[in-house]
Amino acid sequence: MSGIFKAMSKFRLAVVQLHVSKIKADNLGRAQTLVKEAAGQGAKVVVLPECFNSPYGTGFFAEYAEKIPGESTQVLSEAAKKCGVYLVGGSIPEEDGGKLYNSCSVFGPDGKLLVKHRKIHLFDIDVPGKIRFQESETLHPGNSLSMFETPFCKVGVGICYDIRFAELAQIYAKKGCQLLVYPGAFNMTTGPAHWELLQRGRAVDNQVYVATASPARDESASYVAWGHSSVVNPWGEVIAKAGSEESVVYADIDLQYLADVRQQIPITTQRRNDLYSVNSVQEG
Repeated sequence: MSGIFKAMSKFRLAVVQLHVSKIKADNLGRAQTLVKEAAGQGAKVVVLPECFNSPYGTGFFAEYAEKIPGESTQVLSEAAKKCGVYLVGGSIPEEDGGKLYNSCSVFGPDGKLLVKHRKIHLFDIDVPGKIRFQESETLHPGNSLSMFETPFCKVGVGICYDIRFAELAQIYAKKGCQLLVYPGAFNMTTGPAHWELLQRGRAVDNQVYVATASPARDESASYVAWGHSSVVNPWGEVIAKAGSEESVVYADIDLQYLADVRQQIPITTQRRNDLYSVNSVQEG
């Protein structure tokens, strides 16, 4: 049994930093190609970026929105099954009941939908002279936590702005997640300032692996993504990182290393639950 555990304690993760254009069919085709490439390199879990089938922007969400299941998620399901991977489908604009959501669908190696995460925290910010963006002008927030099981570990899902909320990551870790995935599209203001910092913070605070998938940078787009998709280990080290261009980056996730970190600095058993706690109000 210990041999089986040892074999399952390591797996390869791939993060796809996709170049997203205004042509949905091209985005879907390129995503399929890169998922296949990642699987060919031994990846068992593959993560696509936020808004991978559509340009990111309040003016695009309604035009590109789909039902789930729909065209884009069918492509994801087929890619997951064909390649035998767990596929975290970045996010797409979802239409449901006349409302729009920013939604991430996760598919198992059998092509079945495991979980759908609707972005909980909408990206409404205003940095004078630099950037103003209001997702709530067109989108509605999700209202549930999203986790899924793999043979390797439990995985928690957030989308972009969700990473700024430490409580979500803490609850995922408390519920047994050892990997947190955040498809996200930080911009040229918040990216250099906070993108890596937040990933490392979430990883160190919770002694988990954190993976992010950004669209590739397109200077001609109305919203310019920072790129630099990354994987951070439980010690807070960046173990894989893309540049700004389209690419696939890989990291070997070592759950024995995670266990070792937790043993060396045992914050999970040292918390003062008699003084404070972070709990979910609504189960997801």
